[in-house]
Amino acid sequence: MIVALSVVASSLAATAQMQYRNPIIAGYHPDPSICRVGNDYYLVNSSFQYFPGVPIYHSRDLVNWELIGNVLNRESQLPLKGASSWLGIYAPTIRYNDGIFYMITTNVGNGGNFMVTATDPRGPWSEPIWLSQQGIDPSLYFEQGKCYMVSNPDNTIMLCQIDPTTGRQLTTSKPLWQGTGGRYPEGPHIYKKDGWYYLLISEGGTELAHRLTMARSRSIEGPYEACPDNPLLTHCSLAGQNSQIQGTGHGDLTDTPDGRWWMVLLAYRNYGGSYHHIGRETFLAPVEWKKGEWPVVNGGQPIDTLMTVANVPTPVNYIPQQAKRHIHTTFDKPLGHEWVYIQNPNMACYNSIDGLLRLTASAATLRDNLKPTFVGRRQESANFTATTFVDFFESMTGDEAGLTVYQINDGHADFCLSPDAMGSRLMLKVHLKGLDTVKRSTELPLCRCHLRVRSDGTMYYFEYSTDGKKFRLLDKLDCSLLSTEVVGGFTGAMIGMYATTTPRNAVTGPSYADFSYFDYQED
Repeated sequence: MIVALSVVASSLAATAQMQYRNPIIAGYHPDPSICRVGNDYYLVNSSFQYFPGVPIYHSRDLVNWELIGNVLNRESQLPLKGASSWLGIYAPTIRYNDGIFYMITTNVGNGGNFMVTATDPRGPWSEPIWLSQQGIDPSLYFEQGKCYMVSNPDNTIMLCQIDPTTGRQLTTSKPLWQGTGGRYPEGPHIYKKDGWYYLLISEGGTELAHRLTMARSRSIEGPYEACPDNPLLTHCSLAGQNSQIQGTGHGDLTDTPDGRWWMVLLAYRNYGGSYHHIGRETFLAPVEWKKGEWPVVNGGQPIDTLMTVANVPTPVNYIPQQAKRHIHTTFDKPLGHEWVYIQNPNMACYNSIDGLLRLTASAATLRDNLKPTFVGRRQESANFTATTFVDFFESMTGDEAGLTVYQINDGHADFCLSPDAMGSRLMLKVHLKGLDTVKRSTELPLCRCHLRVRSDGTMYYFEYSTDGKKFRLLDKLDCSLLSTEVVGGFTGAMIGMYATTTPRNAVTGPSYADFSYFDYQED
């Protein structure tokens, strides 16, 4: 899957001003970490309760990215029992050393800190190597045959040396820095440049007060002195307060083959006021880092959705990209890397039969957070249309199947069919913080229908068709109701297909829904 990004290429020399669009990876892609191997860049994101976990992207230019897999694709690597969008896989770090890729992260609620390794970033990746030093957001630094780990137990950035093969801790944990006073000092990364060890962290929490700060030392063990110009980047400022982009933080630095520096970081975009529902996304900012000095991110200014820079990494001539992204999924082959499940799925509930995706209904509902029958993909644009056709003929009263806009188990909108004495009932059901509402419903003669969800960034529109040609609006929902500010969580909106049954019906016999396609188009 190629992430669609608009890049306006200059016809002038490489030193001319060029433009690219943020975010570089849209939709729920928080906590980016990056490494470069030659001319290739690899980037990973946190994944929380979704399986498979830790999506990994590849790029040659830092702007256009391709999803090449998921690092954690086996239950033995990724146990997710009880995980919600508050738990599961927190911020990963990816590093490369002596022919081996390392991904280190935290499984909150199911084991703590661990790392996996691979010789090919597309996998396979190893089984987990569990680590002693806890705290979240662990990172690795390699130097002269030694492997160092940093994380943040007790709100303090701590350093230890580990064996990268076994994970055994070789030195006691040593405190390095507690930041500048912002809450939740986390996301540490160490870099060495011009004889200095630089420690980049995030502070303030991953909300409005999020910021990136830095300290440095002549010794990796410290003492570290804070940058006099901290924070390096924040939108919680006079300059950034009116931007659509907020929550800037959790960054990682990379250099280019020609010696320039760039930062990837997370931020979110507000819609309809101070609300964000698509999730925390991956952004890119230029960095000026003169010899012996502190790095300066984007000239000390806030970042924007359209960035103008002196130049971007080669190749110079990008393909101008304003085209709409259109992905049509059929079910006659395995699902692509973008498709994920909630927690560790019961794969017996997911089958491809004669080109249809058959979902066997589970007694676990979307609000139960007990690995319901659900498969979905990230909403990656504020303006999109998602359409499917569902046949729920093999079902009983009380069962339901259809499309869901899912933010968290405490916040989702379900556009579903449910059989009844008249044939079927088409409903828009909304679950918000323990409140269940059937917002609108209508009767259909059969339990099969084309379902469509579209959005303009402020509203979701739920439409249906019995012939696949003429669609009618059932109802609409304000996007802010599914925002992080309203329902919580660390993730973003997912568009998925699901099927549920009642505990009583589950005893009687399985019911299932057949989906014939899934069409996703950014408008």
